[in-house]
Amino acid sequence: MAASTNPIPSVWARRQREPDQPSLSRDAIVREAIVMLDAEGIEALSMRKLAARLNAGATSLYRHVATKDELMELAVDEVFGEIVLPPADSPDWRAAATEAAQAFRATVLRHPWLSSVLGQAGLAYLGPNLMSFAEQLTVLFTAAGFPEPVRAIDTLVCYTIGMGTTESAWLTTVARSGQTEAEFIARLMPAAQEAADGFEHLADAYATAAGTDPVTIRDSKFGYGLEVVLDGLALRLPR
Repeated sequence: MAASTNPIPSVWARRQREPDQPSLSRDAIVREAIVMLDAEGIEALSMRKLAARLNAGATSLYRHVATKDELMELAVDEVFGEIVLPPADSPDWRAAATEAAQAFRATVLRHPWLSSVLGQAGLAYLGPNLMSFAEQLTVLFTAAGFPEPVRAIDTLVCYTIGMGTTESAWLTTVARSGQTEAEFIARLMPAAQEAADGFEHLADAYATAAGTDPVTIRDSKFGYGLEVVLDGLALRLPR
């Protein structure tokens, strides 16, 4: 007898069951899960709490989503559907790549939990929205002439995720303080400047940052790094 094989542990590799509760759909479950994730973070999300918010029993949820891991796969793919990319046939690959990275970053910042789970959410990359995201970027970088378009895309995406993870963690800390970002920094700045006393370059940096709009600073940091990444990628194009 042939040995049975284990099913692939992904929602995208499993046939969806027929619903037993017409008022409850997988889409509704995923949308409510994203609301919880945005408001309370990954730690607060549980199937039991989610069922209570949907006025349903946990058993009903499991007919649509077998595990919390599957739920995270679905949530990741759902928010990737928010990313609006430039046309894949854009004549200026660099401008298009900049637009794509900015759109991805904006989505990461709207959903602070996203960047921390991209490497953990099962086989989320099999989802249709993430597949579409990857396909459009592949067409763009292939048309631009990159000999290894997938590696170029990985470089761009990893930079965006890395910066987004740092920003999301910072903004989560700010949100928990109950203050605006500017208020939080204003309260923190005297201690930072005191700690930097005696470190000439750091003291100058803090003095320059004091009173500057923090959103402008974050945007500038991301933009600078993105330019450096694109400069490096441009060197990979055939001359």
